[in-house]
Amino acid sequence: MSSNRFSSATAELSPPPGPPYGSASLEWVIRHLLALPRWAKRFFAILVDALFCGVSLWAVLSLRFETWVTFDQMSWVAYAVSLILALPLFIRFGLYRAVFRYSGLNALLGIFQAMTLYGFVYVMVFSVVGVNGVPRSVGLSQPLLLLLGVGGVRLIARHFLGDFYANLHRAHKRTGVLIYGAGSAGQQLAAALAGSNESRVLGFLDDNVHLQGQMLDGRRVYNPAELERLIKSLHVKDILLALPSIGRAQRNEILSTLRPFPVRVRTLPGVSDLATGRVTINDLHDLGADDLLGRQAVDPVDELLNHNIRGKVVLVTGAGGSIGSELCRIILQGIPRTLLLVDISEFALYQIHQELSRMQGQQSLGYVGLVPLLASVQDEIRMDDIMATWQPDTVYHAAAYKHVPIVEHNPAVGIRNNAFGTLVVARAALMHHVEQFVLISTDKAVRSTNVMGATKRLAENVLQALAAHAAGQPAAGRRTCFAMVRFGNVLDSSGSVVPLFRSQIAKGGPVTLTHPDVTRFFMTIREAGQLVIQAGAMAQGGDVFVLDMGEPVRIVDLARRMIELSGLRVKDERNLEGDIAIEIVGMRPGEKLYEELLIGNDPQPTRHPGIMKALESHIPWDVLEHKLYALSDALDANDVDEIHAMLRHLVDDYQPANGLVDWAYVERNVRRADGAQASR
Repeated sequence: MSSNRFSSATAELSPPPGPPYGSASLEWVIRHLLALPRWAKRFFAILVDALFCGVSLWAVLSLRFETWVTFDQMSWVAYAVSLILALPLFIRFGLYRAVFRYSGLNALLGIFQAMTLYGFVYVMVFSVVGVNGVPRSVGLSQPLLLLLGVGGVRLIARHFLGDFYANLHRAHKRTGVLIYGAGSAGQQLAAALAGSNESRVLGFLDDNVHLQGQMLDGRRVYNPAELERLIKSLHVKDILLALPSIGRAQRNEILSTLRPFPVRVRTLPGVSDLATGRVTINDLHDLGADDLLGRQAVDPVDELLNHNIRGKVVLVTGAGGSIGSELCRIILQGIPRTLLLVDISEFALYQIHQELSRMQGQQSLGYVGLVPLLASVQDEIRMDDIMATWQPDTVYHAAAYKHVPIVEHNPAVGIRNNAFGTLVVARAALMHHVEQFVLISTDKAVRSTNVMGATKRLAENVLQALAAHAAGQPAAGRRTCFAMVRFGNVLDSSGSVVPLFRSQIAKGGPVTLTHPDVTRFFMTIREAGQLVIQAGAMAQGGDVFVLDMGEPVRIVDLARRMIELSGLRVKDERNLEGDIAIEIVGMRPGEKLYEELLIGNDPQPTRHPGIMKALESHIPWDVLEHKLYALSDALDANDVDEIHAMLRHLVDDYQPANGLVDWAYVERNVRRADGAQASR
């Protein structure tokens, strides 16, 4: 290794200020010795060897005269001869080119060769020829003792410096982290990270002035106001939030202060998830959707949450989807008698069944019958058979095609699944006297510009009409109470921008947006599931519930927040040296700049502060039924123009933003045009 390469490599390992590796004096000396430039290390080695020349001579003379001697004039002559012989020979045989901590057989061979030549000359001068005032035994003894000293110090250096350098090198390869929160969770996390091969804890951050400046297990507690300096001096890459019990407002305030800094932020789960009192590395995760959203979730009302679940038979359609699976997790914790999992996807059904089975065992929830059922909600015979067999008390209908551009390009399939699938399940529920039927709807059903939203509004209309029609009929058993719950985008769901943005950021960007002014209502998937269940418990028949989604969020702001809290910088005109660019790709078919939750303007409050009740008109069942038959005939005939026209007629406020973009319809027209052109 050349001198320059060695110096630069060592400089990379020079320790930053502060106590990241401990404060023992020996370690301090070794660290700073390793951090010296190459020339200084060589000079230090020469000084050590020169010292050994004198020490070995003094030791030999003391043994010869059996008393501690002091150097006289002739002793200094012997010392001078030792220096004049040893140092040039050591340089000639490369003893100062070798790195002590890597000294091996070749280095020891070089020492032996140099000392052999040194010993021969020294013996000839002081033992064979002789020098008055210097005992002849010195010529034999001093080279042997010097060999032990020079060789021994290199072996010791190889052992201690080599191990320490390896540890130091491994430490510098690990990511430097600060733990925000010096409480019990933070200290447990620091202990868990002590054996980590990926992270090294540099200290703590804490707002408590009484803790600042203190040492916790050898790590200093810093003031968060010092973060900018600490990032530079300690080479901090990650901030780990160990604040499981603080409120959402305080958490948001901390996250906002961390956003400007080039550090990745990770967090521990909430205090309820740390009930075991033991924090492990596996508890760390990237910021959750609720952290990115920055809104306070509304705590559930237990009475409403369990009203339609505990001890009952509950059926969930679309159980393997993002919303359906979260509903299943919440329902399982409510301990129903039986939970029927209905999905058309075999893989999705297998996954949610396995997850719920593990969850049931791990959380000691007691016995709940978990029944995975492959079925399409469009299959009348299958849905009728399921409900006849298990006689469910409550149905949560989450099965739907929800991806706006996909449904826009495949409208007939979207209508069959979303609208007619809802009709099939609702009729089966009526026939088998299901007590509660809850449709999971969407804000895209309000003044929709896309087929997906229109089909969901049509599904709402079906349930409203059936509820009104059933209310006017004589009851022949338990009457089904229909309800619809309408809400906006769910963060971390399968179609959410959050997993898309995370994936794009992990790949180095760019993060893609359809339009810089797009806004959306957002809610965490957990909160949405809880509110859906609670809204259904308040239903009286034909109700349309709207969840309080808070203020709409600009998607570009969400993208920036995700990039910055990943420890990266947005690359734009103001910062050309940034890491991740945000790229505008244009609006997709059927997309709106903003969404709405209400068709009317007079929502009514309910028992729950996060749930409102909408008062909206619908088509009477006697009229709607005939129109649905006509729409079904158009679907059977694959008459795309008629399908589109009828959907606009059935959903009054549906204003399509695009023309017909059905893939099959467009391709047929292209081929017809090509055929007509060819026949000319």
